[in-house]
Amino acid sequence: MVLNQYERNVGRMKFSTVNDNGQAVAGLIDQDLFYSLEVIRQSSEVLKGLPTSLQALIEESETWLPKLQGWVQAAEKTEGKSIDSLIWLAPLPRPHKNIFCVGKNYAAHATEFDGGVPPEDMIVFTKAPTAVNAHKQVVPLHTEVTNELDYEGELAIVIGKKGTSISREKAYDHVFGYTILNDITARDLQSKHQQYFLGKSLDGTCPMGPWIVSKDHVPHPYDLEIKTKVNGETRQHARTSLFLFPIDEIIATISKGITLEPGDIIATGTPAGVGKGFKPPRYLKDGDVIEITIESVGTLKSIISK
Repeated sequence: MVLNQYERNVGRMKFSTVNDNGQAVAGLIDQDLFYSLEVIRQSSEVLKGLPTSLQALIEESETWLPKLQGWVQAAEKTEGKSIDSLIWLAPLPRPHKNIFCVGKNYAAHATEFDGGVPPEDMIVFTKAPTAVNAHKQVVPLHTEVTNELDYEGELAIVIGKKGTSISREKAYDHVFGYTILNDITARDLQSKHQQYFLGKSLDGTCPMGPWIVSKDHVPHPYDLEIKTKVNGETRQHARTSLFLFPIDEIIATISKGITLEPGDIIATGTPAGVGKGFKPPRYLKDGDVIEITIESVGTLKSIISK
């Protein structure tokens, strides 16, 4: 994987978690190299108290992000690992609570099947933490329980600052960064049970990553290009400017009476072009490869397998 010029020169505060000999190791990606937080901590007296888990780093981000930015800009660094050699985990491999998700947040998706209409009020549901999966990993087809597994490419918000009843004006103050999420859905279970949770929460059906980009390096999250390809064919293509409920409103609405905490993840909704929207539907099958690319964030790849 080679980072483009924008990612090399601007979007360098990328945080990921990888599998290193069976251990989850969090780190920072600078250009094409991965540096574990433990290695960074040992490389500088200023960083000797640096947390070594991404969850802890997010919780203490106001203290450590400026120091890490200085480390990234330093002329000399300890040796890093090529990102092509990494075995990826989700940036937060086991979120401490369910993932918040916004449904039907693009008008074209809300109307593409079942005679739907755009919602007047925000639709919010959740996915279980056990659904979380990672970049370049296998997503099980779950043929024992579903025949209608579908893809949904989405921008996800990672909360960095605790808050309740957050105003829209202060919403971005509570964001740590952004990642990519594939809200894979069993459509038949979703219809059968008349709610979203079971159809959204099958094990391994929430790929995320490959990293979290700190918010300072995504200057216009309200207008990003998002594209989903299945086996190289573009299925979804839109911009986050088409959200019915923009990011600041999403944070303000969810936080009314619910405390958002560092490490909380909010998926912001998917554009039109999901498998169910085709006639006939084009559900996922064994061997399919899904690639979701979001401007200023990156590309998330998943492989479907029995």
